[in-house]
Parts: sequence; C-alpha cells; structure tokens
Amino acid sequence: MFKKFLQKILRAPVSRLANRLSSAPVKKDVFASLDIVLKEIRKGNTTEGLVIPYEMNEGRFIIFSDQHKGARDAADDFAAAEKNYTAALDYYYNSQFTFINLGDCEELWENTPDRVMKMNKNALASEVRFLQQNRYYRVFGNHDLEWKYPFQQALYLKPVFGDALKIYEGIELQTQYNGKTYSIFLTHGHQGDKRSDGNPFSTWVVAAIWTPIQRFLDININTVSDSSELVDAHNIIMYQWSTTQQQLIFISGHTHKPVFASLDHIDLLNHQLAAAKLAGDAIAIEKIQVDLAVYTKQYGGKKFVKSMAYPSYFNTGCCCFNDGDISGIEIDGGYIRLVKWETKEGAAPVRIVWQESPLSYIFDQLPG
Repeated sequence: MFKKFLQKILRAPVSRLANRLSSAPVKKDVFASLDIVLKEIRKGNTTEGLVIPYEMNEGRFIIFSDQHKGARDAADDFAAAEKNYTAALDYYYNSQFTFINLGDCEELWENTPDRVMKMNKNALASEVRFLQQNRYYRVFGNHDLEWKYPFQQALYLKPVFGDALKIYEGIELQTQYNGKTYSIFLTHGHQGDKRSDGNPFSTWVVAAIWTPIQRFLDININTVSDSSELVDAHNIIMYQWSTTQQQLIFISGHTHKPVFASLDHIDLLNHQLAAAKLAGDAIAIEKIQVDLAVYTKQYGGKKFVKSMAYPSYFNTGCCCFNDGDISGIEIDGGYIRLVKWETKEGAAPVRIVWQESPLSYIFDQLPG
C-alpha cells in the first residue's frame, strides 16, 4: 500500500526529471566519449577494454547485443526470442566462434539483478560455455550499467560465470591487411548519454540510485530504441564519428536497428528490391516486399540518411524483436555479415544472411 502511494506521488516528477536528463544524443558528447574509450583501450587500460589481435581470414566472431533478458513477465522482450538465441549460440559454440556480448544483455532498469539471473538460467548457461573455452567477451550497456561495478559483478554475475568473467566498455579487434593495421572497434553505443555515461560519480548515481528508483516506481522511460527519431539521430552520429577514424570499422548496438556498411536494413532491402525488379525475379520481389513491410512498421517508416559515403558503421540490431527474431554481426573467414535467426510455423530456428561483404572490400573504402 505504501509503495503504491509513493509510486502515485513520485512517478510524475521523477519521470519529468528523467526525460530532461535524457535528451536526444548530442554530437560533441558522443564524439568525446567514444574518443576517450578508444584512447584508453589503446593505452592498455584493461579495465576499460582489450585489444584483440586476429588473422583476417581465420578469425570467427559473433556479435550480439540488446537481449534485455527480463523476468519472464509481460514486459520481458527477450522471452519470445530465447529459442532463436539459444539455437544461435549452439551453432556458434559448435562452430568455434568467439562470442562478443555487446551490452544491454540484461534488462536491469525494469528488473532486479537477482530476478533476471534466476529467470534466465538456460540462456546464461549457453553463454557460460563460451567463457569456459576463453571465447567470450562481455561489454556493458546503459540498461545493464550495474555490471560496470565489481561489487555487482561479484554478487550476481560471477556466481554464474565464475571469476574469469571480465566486463568492459569496449573491445578493439585488430588485423593486418595490405601491410596496414585495421581495427574493428566495438562498444554498446550509449556513449554520450547524459543519464548513463558521464563522470564516474554521475554514472555511479545512475547505476546505484536512479535505476533502483526507476524499478521501484515502475517507470519505463522511452529510450533511443523506442523512438525512430532518436534511433536515426543516434546512428547518424555514430556513423559520423566512425568517419573521423583511420582504418577503422565501428560496430555498436543500442538502437536496435540493424545497420550494415552504413546503410540501415530498410535501405538494404530497398536496394535488393530494385535489383530483383531489374532481374525480373518475382519470388525475390515478393519476399523482399514482405520483409520491407515488417521492418518499415517496426521503425515507423523512418529511413537512414542517404549520404553515408564510407562503409564504416555497423549495428547489430537486437535480440528482442517483437516477433522473436534476433540479429547480429558475424566476422568469419575474411567476411563480415549481418545475420538474422528466425523461427516460422513451429520449425527449428534458422540462420539467414541478410548482407555480407569481404572485409578486404570494406577496408579498401575506409578513411585513411
């Protein structure tokens, strides 16, 4: 009764405060934050992140983000996607991929950490196997910002994953091509967000104070992934930052909107539709039109900008689409791919390659 009373009188003012602090992404803030993360990783600050060398034609990585594992209630966006997610992890585990989990792995704005860990044992067990073979890296996002802090890690994550688990803000994959070093920089993408990315004190306040208050008051503040306007604004800024770097591909999550080589998936489908019409392929035309309708509805008809000159920005999408599909980025055998896992009509989950390109082609087009 007392909790309901507090929710009634505090929800409105706290919501107004949160909305004021969570304005649309500001370019200079995003740029500054991403610059700092990359600089710290390259300085060897292993609490911030790691540099991982790999052979371009041999490395195998799968990058998923934004599972938002919840409490198996009506607000749990991950529940419908779990079947696809665990099937995908079985495939990548057996195929000797390294798994990079790129943030918002758990939904801690809406749920307590102990509840989430208890209700997602199967999915977490699928992840633990990768760590046991030293093939697992985890990055924190804004919805699981609590994992940034060793106390929370020790209390909730390490009893499941073990002491070997490390949590980072970013990862840099480095490889050689034509006698030069090329980087694939990975971070969740919330950098520059006033609520969850700032000085150490304000970041701690969000994780330790604001997030529990939000859970207690049952406040669900719209995030960048809920607004097509913010989705596109954020992806555009991320792309713009990537073009300021030399010989670097940037992969993020956060927006829930898949992007491949600086084109969002709606644009990619439009390109494929034009090619199918030119070829007179009626079957392909019909399939692409169905997919276009689904994703146009998902993002309210918004389209990414058309002036993306460099293929330097990629986005994983998410593992909590409304229909249970998941999307991710593969780096495998000298290729980079945007993939989807889906289940239809009670069949087993299947892997679908949405788009792919040789890394050499992407590297040749990058600034620097």
